[in-house]
Amino acid sequence: MKRILLAGTAAILALGAQSALAQEVASEPQDTTQSADDTTDEGLADIVVTAQRRSESLQRAAVAVSAVTGDELSRSGITETANLGKLVPSLVVQPTGGTTSFFLRGVGTSSQNSFSENAVAFNFNGVYVGRPTAPAGSFYDLERVEVVKGPQGTLYGRNATGGAINVLPKRPELGRFTGEGLFEYGNYDSKKGFLALNVPIGDMVALRVAGQIVDRDGYISDGYDDDKGEAVRASLLIQPSELWSMTLVADYYNQRGKGAGAVLLPNAAFDVPALEDRVSISDPRAQAAIAGYAATIFAPPFCGGMGGFVRSGCVSQAGTDGFLDNEFYGVSATVVGDLGFGTLTFIPAWRRSDVKFRTYLPGFAGDFVDLAEQTSVEVRLASKEGQRLRYVLGAFYFGENQATENFFRQGNISTTRFTPRLNTESIAAFGQLTFDVSDAFRLVAGGRYTREDKQQLTSTASGGLPGPIQPPLSAPFTGDLSFEKFTWKAGVELDAGPASLVYANVATGFKSGGFFVAQPPNNTFEPETLTAYTIGAKNRFFDNKLQLNFEAFYWDYRDQQITYVGGVPTGNGLFAQGSITVNAGKSRIYGAEFEARFAPSRNDLFHLNLQFLDGEYGELTTSNFSPTGAPVSTGCTTLGSRAANPGVNGARFYDIDCSGKPTVNSPRWALNLGYERTFELTGDLALIAGARGNIESSRYLDVNYREDQKQDGFAMADAFLTLESQSGWSLTGFINNITDEEVLARAGTRPILDFPVGTLRPPRTYGARLGFKF
Repeated sequence: MKRILLAGTAAILALGAQSALAQEVASEPQDTTQSADDTTDEGLADIVVTAQRRSESLQRAAVAVSAVTGDELSRSGITETANLGKLVPSLVVQPTGGTTSFFLRGVGTSSQNSFSENAVAFNFNGVYVGRPTAPAGSFYDLERVEVVKGPQGTLYGRNATGGAINVLPKRPELGRFTGEGLFEYGNYDSKKGFLALNVPIGDMVALRVAGQIVDRDGYISDGYDDDKGEAVRASLLIQPSELWSMTLVADYYNQRGKGAGAVLLPNAAFDVPALEDRVSISDPRAQAAIAGYAATIFAPPFCGGMGGFVRSGCVSQAGTDGFLDNEFYGVSATVVGDLGFGTLTFIPAWRRSDVKFRTYLPGFAGDFVDLAEQTSVEVRLASKEGQRLRYVLGAFYFGENQATENFFRQGNISTTRFTPRLNTESIAAFGQLTFDVSDAFRLVAGGRYTREDKQQLTSTASGGLPGPIQPPLSAPFTGDLSFEKFTWKAGVELDAGPASLVYANVATGFKSGGFFVAQPPNNTFEPETLTAYTIGAKNRFFDNKLQLNFEAFYWDYRDQQITYVGGVPTGNGLFAQGSITVNAGKSRIYGAEFEARFAPSRNDLFHLNLQFLDGEYGELTTSNFSPTGAPVSTGCTTLGSRAANPGVNGARFYDIDCSGKPTVNSPRWALNLGYERTFELTGDLALIAGARGNIESSRYLDVNYREDQKQDGFAMADAFLTLESQSGWSLTGFINNITDEEVLARAGTRPILDFPVGTLRPPRTYGARLGFKF
């Protein structure tokens, strides 16, 4: 790490020195949200971001942040969270049944039940969204998406250990009647439609209404990995004067279809259908392979003896009846007032997620019913720009009530049902100061105090042969947890030239502890913390045509929350298989990221993003559970085993040591590169051709570290061709994943039979889009 920091410092000094020789570039950010991909004049345009809770040019923000504009998302065909990762190389998006898990630079949470909370904060329209199910349905009619990397314990706070994702919809515009639409048809009978209308109502009010419909067949057999849903959003802007405004936003999303699916992964135990055939685990071909394998292994007498697991019904196969029936609602207001000495922002919000789905993603059935309501209020006071001491001060409240039933059915040998009722309240006060020591040198300091309280009321039922298969729910048990934490940030910023920024900072992040589903007292886990050390530089050269950004980082991650399949105590005093979250001790993650953009002319744009990442668990031990007593397959060291339920059944604990293993979802190398060329055909028509590629090295997808649950290195490429008219219409042909690579999005182990299953990223897709604006 010392070598990387020294190399990074040398690079920054070199860039700073070069900037003194660079041609003059305006240092003030332009008031525009235009993408750097859209160059109306020579050079690269600015993107204005709000990652630090104030509007500033992306190139003047002393923080690691990637910004993707709404136009860029449209050109990429991204209408769901799961595909965002292909535009931001440090971000891994992992579907988990009806939920979504985010990993930034190896930091994230594998959502496996209704208690799960992401370690990367997801914010829509400035509102923190608590449930991992709720990010669905927001990717349309967007101004931009910001991905802030590293702990954001000062300005974001709650559950932002690894960073934050900010999804920002387009706002209404006063005095303009405008509209836009986009219609797409592609293979897999993919149909997408989007419409938006901006309507002025007098001089002080404007209404923007947008909606989207998506209907696509599944990428794997039996219809899984489909995408179906309808979304609508209405935004009302009221601006009686230049001093204050209020924007009301209401949104609704209905998510349908079969949901994410799973395939069998190649392994040494038995032959499985080829990955390129994308055969679902519910397909007769996959079920025949599973049944043939099960016939060769020993089953307990109550499961029919040798080869009896599947034949007896002790282990059930995946079904074709998976579904999503989810509804999401939200209402928020953003009130902004000019107080003369500063700007006051007040954001009250309410959100509700009503989730019902069945998934076979882990290889067996999981039924989820989840009703969650959250209310939040954030108030911020930001000083005026242009003064020597600038500040952002604020307070935050978050409250959530959650009522859930989760029912996991592996077959007659193991069923688990639990009904958590969870209440969460979080309050915080925060502030960040920037002080100009000189015209070019600034000091930054910030802090946040957070207090969080959680209460649960839960009943459980764990069954399976040789006992009752579906016993009644236990008497409810309760739990109360409280956490307090002060997180902070300190840094320096230096304008090394007219268009060069050098920065260094230390920042901390915090994710609160919580409950997992088990009989108390051993059913809780502690908070996790992360301290990040960062140095970076952002530069523009040659009349704004070349952009070179660099960052090196070292993250000290302590008490990391790891979720795995273990043994949980039940109401009858026995251990059963369930999802457990433990604090893993410590890990360290370091690396560097380099970004380059080059626009040699108004018609050409090259871009490149290269990331190096090295993560390692200094301490990671788990106690895996085997319902039958059979050894647990793992790529780690098995220290020993012990009986879980002596004298009752053959279940055993296997103590596993994964210390020294790399952090999951952490490719050592990730490279994104692309090129766009505009051909001006006439005064009205232009032809835009573009291609982008994504190359990543291998990575593990699960803390079991089995080699058959590892994604090898891969390369993917997309291309598009757009005919665009200045009158407002466009026609695009596109092809994504040109070489039809099979790339894993997630992987896990089917318990009892102990074989790997996984979820694949999209295959080759192609189609056409027709867009218009007026």
